Amino acid sequence: MRVALDAFQDYQNGIRPAGPGASDLLDFFAFVDEQLDSSGAPNIKRSDQEVTNLLAKRAKALHPGSANYCWFLDPSKALCLKLAGAHARGATEPLIGMCDSARCPQATHHARHRPVWAASAESKKVFIATIGRAQRTEKARLCAELARDEEALSEIDVNSGTGA
Repeated sequence: MRVALDAFQDYQNGIRPAGPGASDLLDFFAFVDEQLDSSGAPNIKRSDQEVTNLLAKRAKALHPGSANYCWFLDPSKALCLKLAGAHARGATEPLIGMCDSARCPQATHHARHRPVWAASAESKKVFIATIGRAQRTEKARLCAELARDEEALSEIDVNSGTGA
């Protein structure tokens, strides 16, 4: 619940999530914000409890990862379950080990995930520099992964306003 509340407070402070699931999460946060504003009473500071009540269902679906948050609301949209195929039928949780948050429509990336993406990109750069000419396929694969890491970093920077 604390992570969901922190993400919502970031939203209120103009810090937006990135990633394929960002649009859905932003729509949800806008709805919560609207509910808080609809009381009609001006100058009332909303309590964390009111916000918590509105965020509760979404928070129960949250699975924090080191490089993303998985807002596992709809198993039919979970890329990890699609990749697992028949083995994942009836799953009630994501398969974190199969997460590809750069492509999953329920994943979001936040400023706190930036160090993981940056470290991944740097290690790929180092590894790519050591690959010989004979390993073109491997180099191409790693270059594509590096491009995805760099795209995630760029989106995080733009949406969090860090421009790091």
